Amino acid sequence: MGRIAGVLGGAAAAVGALGVAAAVGARRPVITRWPLSIGQVAPCLPASEAPGPTGAVFGTVGLAALATRTPLGCAAAALNAVAAAGIAGMRGDAERSAAVLDDALLQLGGDPDELPPAEPVPPLARRLREWRTAPGRYRVAVDVPYGDLPVQLLDIWADPSIRRSGGRGAPVLLQVHGGGWTFGDKAGDARPLMAYLAERGWVCVSIDYRLGPGERWPSMIVDVKRAIAWVHDHIAEYGGDPEFVAISGGSAGGHLCALAATTPNDPEFQPGFTDADTTLAAAVPFYGVHDFTADENGLFALLEGKVFTTTPMDDEHGYRQASPVHRVTPDAPPFLVIHGDTDTVASVGQSRRFVAALRRISRSPVCYAELPNAQHAYDAWPTRRTAHTATAVHRFLTVVHRRHLASAGARARA
Repeated sequence: MGRIAGVLGGAAAAVGALGVAAAVGARRPVITRWPLSIGQVAPCLPASEAPGPTGAVFGTVGLAALATRTPLGCAAAALNAVAAAGIAGMRGDAERSAAVLDDALLQLGGDPDELPPAEPVPPLARRLREWRTAPGRYRVAVDVPYGDLPVQLLDIWADPSIRRSGGRGAPVLLQVHGGGWTFGDKAGDARPLMAYLAERGWVCVSIDYRLGPGERWPSMIVDVKRAIAWVHDHIAEYGGDPEFVAISGGSAGGHLCALAATTPNDPEFQPGFTDADTTLAAAVPFYGVHDFTADENGLFALLEGKVFTTTPMDDEHGYRQASPVHRVTPDAPPFLVIHGDTDTVASVGQSRRFVAALRRISRSPVCYAELPNAQHAYDAWPTRRTAHTATAVHRFLTVVHRRHLASAGARARA
């Protein structure tokens, strides 16, 4: 029995140490250089996004360790108690994020009553059920080609009744997946957001695109541009309005989203289809990388030899051209930029500088939400914070869409 108690105490101590590291790292990350920063994300995401269940796990382990009645077990119980208490202190972060998002939306300007009211967050069981069943309910077309290459495929999410409704067409969101420009696919990102929008009458388009190291820059943004052109040409066939196409994406997808929005109809990124329309009505980048000229969080190690064939030293122009922060113009569309303040993969400084450039140069509204203790890819799961974020994105896009319709109506009457 003593041997078993020792093994249990040692295992519980290891679990408790991991929990303490997660509780501390979720608030103040230590490892912030790629690729080791991924190791920082792994324990911190459960702590920051599901503090209730995660804290309960450490509490249970601590009680089990205490039951061994050994010095090691007591020490393990103490470690797990500290972990549980530290993680429990993050239980209000989702609601604090909701308040930050609300404040960000006020940056749209105009009458605050123009904003639709925020909807209450459904219970966890319902969120999990909707997350699991969303593709079957809303994915109305799968692997639709938007170009000639095998990877140039897209899925379309919408309420099936949209295609039969006729009329002007539903507003459209194009979603670009993340993955460091080297991995990921259209089925892996933003499922809660696309389901939320589809349920409320939007048409969402999620795309695959060429990835490194097999393909190199600018293949990724060229594919995004080609997908935008396809949406303008064909989305009416699926019930969407080609006159209102917004874009969103997270991480590398956030970068591509922001770059596409700040470089409409740029011939450099539209080889062979320079006459195509790639304008966008709004952009919502999540925890994006907006400045390829700044080696933050080990960015150059990720880009050199995997995404680019060049280095920033010998291709400063190319890296600047790929950086949304250096491509802002007065005609940039409305932006809602979202980033967690403890992101270890994409530095929050990337979004801060991008927002500063937008506010300095763009004539359109710029909303910025910096979420407390939110880690990279926090919105991958149907947590409370993810639900608040989806609501905020919908409210932002709804206001921009209504203003677009009002402007179009005024032009038609003139």
